Amino acid sequence: MRSSNPVLGRAFNQRGYAAFDPKATTETDVALENLYNSPAASSIRTGRMTIDDVVTRTGILFAVLVTVGAAAWTLNLGGAAMMLGVFGGFALAMVNSFSKTVKPGLIVAYAAFEGLALGTISHLYNDMYQGIVSQAIIVTICAFTGMLFAYNSGRIRVTPKFTKVLMTALIGYVVLGLVSMIGSLFGASIYSVGGFGLIIATGGMVLASFFLILDFDQIQKGIDAGLPEQESWRAAFGLMVTIVWLYMEVLRFLSILRND
Repeated sequence: MRSSNPVLGRAFNQRGYAAFDPKATTETDVALENLYNSPAASSIRTGRMTIDDVVTRTGILFAVLVTVGAAAWTLNLGGAAMMLGVFGGFALAMVNSFSKTVKPGLIVAYAAFEGLALGTISHLYNDMYQGIVSQAIIVTICAFTGMLFAYNSGRIRVTPKFTKVLMTALIGYVVLGLVSMIGSLFGASIYSVGGFGLIIATGGMVLASFFLILDFDQIQKGIDAGLPEQESWRAAFGLMVTIVWLYMEVLRFLSILRND
């Protein structure tokens, strides 16, 4: 089983679990596997990641993010705090993404830095466009709920083609982002070029939404593989990264609409 998600991939691409061990072909192995997967055993076994574990860890991370974000918003800490949150969050995201072991403390610290960054950024946006933050939060929640329903109902299925299209689109979007960043240094960001900027922002919002489907699928595969309970922290971290990305894309999309 391979994962296309850069955050969840390290955990969910590992081997060595019984359900995915190609060497488990003896009668004893098969019998043990059937026993493990029986309803009776499922109700009493512990130490394996469950959806409840992922939901709980995700709730903890967002509680930290919202608490720190609310404090940063209220105190109006300004640009220095925003940069600290952005660069601190990025550094911890890299450490957590490529770490061979799960480090819950660093994951919680990432949530705190993201809260600092989002709190100050949201305050700046709201000063320019009153009410835009509440609108962005509502749209983000609706997008998350819609994608979760689409995945659970089977309306959107993760296939190799689906994953390939998303990864190709992501590469294109990153390239456009770099071009825009370079252009902004010369006062020519693509996001300020009429309707083209709106199209790019819309594409980013849609792309982030569909990446939630990949997150849901990798989390489900991790549960099916019987990953250790500790991996629920990594799953929650990967989900938070995508939701934060989605929120920022929605915020940018709405600001372009307001500006026009």
